[in-house]
Amino acid sequence: MIKVITKELIDLSVDGNEPNEVIKNMAKLIDATGRISDFEGYYQSVLEREELTSTGIGFGIAIPHGKSEHVKECTIAFGRLKEPINWQSLDDTPVEMVFLLAVPKECAGDEHLKIIASLSRRLIHEDFRGLLKTTQNANVIVREITESLAGAIAC
Repeated sequence: MIKVITKELIDLSVDGNEPNEVIKNMAKLIDATGRISDFEGYYQSVLEREELTSTGIGFGIAIPHGKSEHVKECTIAFGRLKEPINWQSLDDTPVEMVFLLAVPKECAGDEHLKIIASLSRRLIHEDFRGLLKTTQNANVIVREITESLAGAIAC
């Protein structure tokens, strides 16, 4: 089974003063693991999606995502920002944590929506958000996110 998230896909100190810069820096994590075939192509797919509506879901969290032919396998990168930024979130709360999703275009249906739904079910719990916000152990983050996605990923 493919690991959707690994410790190499976690950055606990992401630079960025605005969403596009954060997305670019986090997309570099995904690119460094060899999970995308064309960095610019994938990055543009995320920016195009972001133009439709903000992916700031509230609670200081954003879940930008791209479904692209440039993605080789379903991937999640997780980052904590050095400084909270405005993401035009649903609750107007500055974003502190980001989950960047990369989903192959050929994945059946709306795989990214299943991932977002699974993450969201856990993110409504304050203890889960608190753990993501404070732990310095990337392996703990990988374990917790992986458990959140049980049964959600088919590709």
